[in-house]
Amino acid sequence: MAQKPLRPCRHAGCSALTRDGWCDKHRPKHRRQLSAHWHGWYSLPIWTQRLRPQQLVKEPFCRECARAGIRTNATVVDHITPHRGDWNLFVDETNLQSLCKYHHDQKTALEQARDRREQ
Repeated sequence: MAQKPLRPCRHAGCSALTRDGWCDKHRPKHRRQLSAHWHGWYSLPIWTQRLRPQQLVKEPFCRECARAGIRTNATVVDHITPHRGDWNLFVDETNLQSLCKYHHDQKTALEQARDRREQ
């Protein structure tokens, strides 16, 4: 099987040649690698059959939309404080809030940006 041709690194101004898009110096650090060990928790019965449905029944509307006086159905159960592999924080019912997808994605993006700055 033929190999991919060498191309310059995708990082602006880097001329190192690579086959996978990024040289070792500029390869992005993916958070999924860090979270892989606990990401599967969202498939466990405690989340799918208890915590998530219970939260959506308790708080059926997006908390952020409600602050603006808008009534939007919540579709996502969010951890107020990211658990980052802490099981006790993951299952803590007081650490859950109901959000619409828009507000969940916005909150997650802000948290990830903050985490990247702190690294």
